[in-house]
Amino acid sequence: MLERLTPAYERLFMKYFFLIFESIRRNPVRTILTSLGTMMLVLVVTLVFTVLTAMDRATTEKSSNIKAIVTEKWQVPSMMPYSYAKALTEGAADPADKSAARPSDYMTWGFFVGSTESNPAKRGFENMFFSFVMEPEKTRTMMDEVDEMPDSEVRPLIDAIARMKEVPNGVIVGPERLEKMNKKVGDRITVYGRNYRDINLELEIVGTFPKEPARFADSAVIARDYFDRQLDAYKQSHGGKAHAMADRSLGLVWLRVKNKPTFNKLTEQIIGSPSFSSPAVKCETSSTGISGFLEAWRDIFWGVRWLLTPACMIVLSLVIMNAISISVREREPEFAVLKVLGFRPNQILMMVLTESVLIGLLSGLFSAAVSYYVINNVFGGLPFRIAFFPKFTVPEAALWWGAAMGAGTAFAGSFVPAWRARSVKVSDVFARVT
Repeated sequence: MLERLTPAYERLFMKYFFLIFESIRRNPVRTILTSLGTMMLVLVVTLVFTVLTAMDRATTEKSSNIKAIVTEKWQVPSMMPYSYAKALTEGAADPADKSAARPSDYMTWGFFVGSTESNPAKRGFENMFFSFVMEPEKTRTMMDEVDEMPDSEVRPLIDAIARMKEVPNGVIVGPERLEKMNKKVGDRITVYGRNYRDINLELEIVGTFPKEPARFADSAVIARDYFDRQLDAYKQSHGGKAHAMADRSLGLVWLRVKNKPTFNKLTEQIIGSPSFSSPAVKCETSSTGISGFLEAWRDIFWGVRWLLTPACMIVLSLVIMNAISISVREREPEFAVLKVLGFRPNQILMMVLTESVLIGLLSGLFSAAVSYYVINNVFGGLPFRIAFFPKFTVPEAALWWGAAMGAGTAFAGSFVPAWRARSVKVSDVFARVT
């Protein structure tokens, strides 16, 4: 019995497909305008959710393989004495206490902000040089996202780290910053200090970051040992007077721990240690720390997520509703004829809904796919600087976001006109025609 019905279902499907295709093709201008509206909505939502998804990922708490951040407690930006570094990287653990919590890895960060322009009057954002002062080898094992990438994808970075052991004044520079400076690996540059005034660094570019993750594309890494020698040289050249920032050169300390209980115990050790009282420090998970950095953006993120995006969807739904309503009014005689030929009201409802959803689905998928390719492969990421996130890459999930957004908005906008088409009365239509 099922085999005898199958050809009938195939003929019915082809009939529906033909009717839907003809309806879409009948008014190409209206179809194109509806598609363009859907594409613009999906583009806006893709850009918005690209940023929000990255922020959510960065601020989501983990239950294992946790990164903790130790910073100065009462001051932003954090500026601690570098003498804190050794004890902090050991988790302030008592060497005699075998039960003490200890980090499995660590990374210290200082920040050197300078300019490649020697003339102070010409210094601006375009020639600014932002760098992390740290242990170069920790770039591979502790930098967010880089630490999770396979060696094959970061081979140039690994080679650059090895090169920095041979070149004390070596620097690893992000690909975007290299392009802005019109420099390449092997070139030498002079960076004139801005936060460390009168500290000018003669650097040799030994390598670059991978293009992904994009957040480090505009940054650089300078070896901590080399930077400390420059501070010592400043002291010697100024009659034994240390630089004003010499005792505040440690910004952050990152610590990796296995799980939440270890993190809690580590936090107790650090906070309870008398070694970190002037200035006092705090220890928090990286997600909590990043949330603190993004606190100023919280209301903006909330408004974009819960006000802007729904508003865009509602506006497009109204546009689609208007377009489909015009189409339904024009096609009332067609629907009346279909009813006379035996089409049931729900079949007409589904036909109109399918037309709209198909346009929305394909338009949304196309817009998301183009956005994904152009933003990631042409522009190297969405250049929207937030805190220390200079760029955002569109995730692969944007493809189904776009398709779902286009189809969902089209369905919401077309349901009322489709119901009107379902309710067309044959007698009323033919009475107007005669």
